Amino acid sequence: MIKRYAVHNLHCAGCAARIEDAIAGLPGVQSVGINLDSARMRVEGEQPELAVMIRLADGIEPGTTFSELDENEPLPEPDAEPQPSLLRSEPKLWIAAVLFAVGMIFEERLDALLTPLVAKLVFFGIPYLLCGLPVLRKGLQSLLNRDFFNEYTLMGGATIAAAAIGQLPEAVGVMLFYAIGEAFQDRAAGNSRRSIRALLAARPTVAHLIEEHDGSRRVTDADPAAIRPGMRILVKPGEKIPLDGTVREGSSQVDTSPLTGESVPVSVSAGKPVYAGTVNLEGSLTIEVTSRFADSSVARILELVEQASANKAPIERFITRFARYYTPAVVALAALVALIPPLTGHGTFDEWLYRALVLLVISCPCALVISIPLGYFGGIGSAAKRGILVKGGHVLDALHTIRTVAFDKTGTLTRGVFEVVRVLPAAGTTEEDVLAAARLAESRSTHPIARAIMKTASGARGFALEAVEVKEMPGKGLSARHAGHTLLVGNALLLEDAGIAVPSVPAGQGSVVHVARDGAYLGSIEVSDVLRPESAAAMRALRAQGIEKLVMLTGDRPESAALVAKELHLDDYKAGLLPEGKADALGSLGPRQSVLFVGDGINDAPVLALSGVGVAMGGLGSEAAIEVADAVILDDSPSRLPELFSIAAKTRVVVWQNIVMALGIKGLFMALGIVGLSGLWEAVFADVGVALLAVLNATRTAK
Repeated sequence: MIKRYAVHNLHCAGCAARIEDAIAGLPGVQSVGINLDSARMRVEGEQPELAVMIRLADGIEPGTTFSELDENEPLPEPDAEPQPSLLRSEPKLWIAAVLFAVGMIFEERLDALLTPLVAKLVFFGIPYLLCGLPVLRKGLQSLLNRDFFNEYTLMGGATIAAAAIGQLPEAVGVMLFYAIGEAFQDRAAGNSRRSIRALLAARPTVAHLIEEHDGSRRVTDADPAAIRPGMRILVKPGEKIPLDGTVREGSSQVDTSPLTGESVPVSVSAGKPVYAGTVNLEGSLTIEVTSRFADSSVARILELVEQASANKAPIERFITRFARYYTPAVVALAALVALIPPLTGHGTFDEWLYRALVLLVISCPCALVISIPLGYFGGIGSAAKRGILVKGGHVLDALHTIRTVAFDKTGTLTRGVFEVVRVLPAAGTTEEDVLAAARLAESRSTHPIARAIMKTASGARGFALEAVEVKEMPGKGLSARHAGHTLLVGNALLLEDAGIAVPSVPAGQGSVVHVARDGAYLGSIEVSDVLRPESAAAMRALRAQGIEKLVMLTGDRPESAALVAKELHLDDYKAGLLPEGKADALGSLGPRQSVLFVGDGINDAPVLALSGVGVAMGGLGSEAAIEVADAVILDDSPSRLPELFSIAAKTRVVVWQNIVMALGIKGLFMALGIVGLSGLWEAVFADVGVALLAVLNATRTAK
């Protein structure tokens, strides 16, 4: 069972990770994912009591609550207004900063003017309370909840202890710069998470519901979440299509770029499917709804992006576990530093307590806990903006082990749509003669080859269909009568049965259709599923990125597969494979973890599931792609695959930069603090600074 909850009063990514961990530890809970951008939590498995989850969350981040969501409730709109400046959003911090600066610069004059006690209360006490009250309040609540090792207890305890030993200015400085750093971190993290919010712009907000009563027709505005399958809606030119459905009246051009990134509009007419989030460009459309808003294409895509936060990379899981032990260990080390040297006669208690406080200030693992998940989330968001849906940070990590990429052919490397590639007229005839005769015979057929011929032949739309009598010959082709003439269009067997000699045709990559009229051979038409124009460039890009082997696994004819493999310079191919045959062939390509398979997401579902990374050319309507694959390419373009590898590589570099930077800087200042070469000022700058740098570095993955 899966249920979604609204999240309230939670802004800290580190706290969100701890809350996920706490709720995931409840009996029967399989997984928990919190998305701070959409303020949603997804819980899979047995659902705990709401009060229990709130109590756990409140113990980690005081004030955090949850509320149940209706499954049809749409996701929130992206913010329309620009983010206010820090000066406007955090006035208390700046008032505190000004008072503190005045107190530090003019301390002696103020002592003489106001007395030392009053000066300290005004210029140090007030700034401390303005910055520190929220921290102290949350720290106290954490202690009451028996959570002793978090940023609030550490920062509050360190500053109170510093003030107690006469280091009030430093205590205020630590709290002030901590609060300012947190504000900058939240702002930077928010900017990064906006990469995902760009997708939310595709969410339709209104539907024009068509209601018919007593022969009259009325159109009213309705919430898309309230529309049910079978209802009809009107979509005007320039509007977003609010729900998945089938066109019943009208024709238009539809912009699918909000979902797929594909810039070329798609023609739709009666009987054609349309998808939520796409834009109607021209005529009005009457659409019969086929799925609820919660099950629509755009909702599934957005939910998939949200779910990605729950599928953590191994590094993320390690850092979460590391943080559990890191902070208590540093606190224990601080206690030893504060007690053992003075008890053994090496310096005063105040001196070593001060050094211990340095360790407490720098012990917060926020830089790691915040920036690493943010790095992965930025990578997922970057892929989403390019029409690639990635099901979690673990997929980005798995891409680094890939050495072999295997492709399906039809619909993956090729367009999956037949086209006429060449016409070979017999002596004394022209290409136009061959195409015209084929058009007449194929005019009533819905076969893909027939549609390709009709599309290519000139004047197809002007032909009177009722003037043709067509008889289908199963496995061979068509026989047609038109204006007293007999036409034969099909394979060589059809013409040979009629006593017509068929000349040999040079080998090609497609199917050959022979054409005859009144017993005379006119010529042949080669129809093929042509290569995608970007396939060759994608293969070159993959080799440049270090992929060692490119292969093709297809159910198509060996002749056709050989031509495609040769044109794309593939290392190997296997043809004539059934789905189970593809699975067997995959095992021969090397360790499963090192093989990535790219398929259409339906027939190739077993192979997608078995491969180290499965990438589906999902299109808009492929349920199998979304369910089975690790990643889904929405516009079916092979060129997206090298982009995915590039995003994974960039994400990995940024994540490891943050790990080395955070642990290195913290370790350095811990050592300096123990030997007395670093004070509270340096500690807070190191703690806040490294966290801010790590967050800003993580935002690079979203670009």
